[in-house]
Amino acid sequence: MGMRAASGSLFGLAYGDFMGRPTEFQDYGSIVATYGPAGPQELTGDPALVTDDTQMALAVGEALLDARTFIPQSMEPVLRRRFVEWLKSPDNTRSPGMTCLHACVDLADGLPWLAATQIRSKGCGANMRVTPVGLIPGLSDDQRAGTAQLQAALTHGHPTALAASELTAYAVFFLRSGVASVDVLAALRERCAEQRTNYREDWLGELWRQPGVSRPQTFIAHGWDECADALDRVAQALATGRHEGDPCRATGAGWVAEEALATALYSYLISPDEPVAVLGRAAATSGDSDSIACLAGAFAGASLGLDAWPTGWQHQIEYAERLSRIGRAWD
Repeated sequence: MGMRAASGSLFGLAYGDFMGRPTEFQDYGSIVATYGPAGPQELTGDPALVTDDTQMALAVGEALLDARTFIPQSMEPVLRRRFVEWLKSPDNTRSPGMTCLHACVDLADGLPWLAATQIRSKGCGANMRVTPVGLIPGLSDDQRAGTAQLQAALTHGHPTALAASELTAYAVFFLRSGVASVDVLAALRERCAEQRTNYREDWLGELWRQPGVSRPQTFIAHGWDECADALDRVAQALATGRHEGDPCRATGAGWVAEEALATALYSYLISPDEPVAVLGRAAATSGDSDSIACLAGAFAGASLGLDAWPTGWQHQIEYAERLSRIGRAWD
């Protein structure tokens, strides 16, 4: 494809991560005072530095390049290895989330992932990094969904983290496959409905066995239901036709997985053909701005391709070589 959608999405993720990095711990008023209501829209610094969101997305992307076969038994060790590499990297200085750190320490110690995962966490660390799973060509539906959930489950064992990660991967997959931006929300809501009781035991094993859970279908349905509610809020927010102000007020602050997906989708769907405006809007948020903006940028880039972004940016962004290598493999 001439549009280089995989590269467009991966670079969009990194650009959004850069834009949201300084705004993540600011309230909306302070962000607007600094950048104006449109939010940050320039890349600065050489290189323009990203956060752990891009680092972890690279870890997932490189694990996918490492994989020989896309079955749980071969995906788990390559994901584990790349997550542990990230944990031990001297560049791991970007205030990563405690869930990822705790789980990766246990993975590094060789614990089974079912013992390492943080079962109560549905933090957005599960899905801020899943974009590559939506971009890699040639997977079956079970491989794509299973890999999206497994990469989340290694650190975030909550059912909503699993469902939100699958939906985030599928948002990217749908957009890069040519699904129109106006149709993507309906496609994701449909996926919530059809996958609601589909517990992927091959991929997740005994993860569902938690106190008070009687069967695997009940466990996973909770996650899909929370995601369906979050997507309903996106539909309601878009339907108002008034989109000024802090997107987090409409769809949530994004610290948890289903809200990161929802607020990123909302920020993107307001103006899907204006990718730089999407980044600014997603970064001008009172919540987890870098995670919201990295996903919004991934959505815009998957739909519009690499050339939709300003040309000089791809040489200025941190990790440009690694982003290019993964993107070239899948464009």
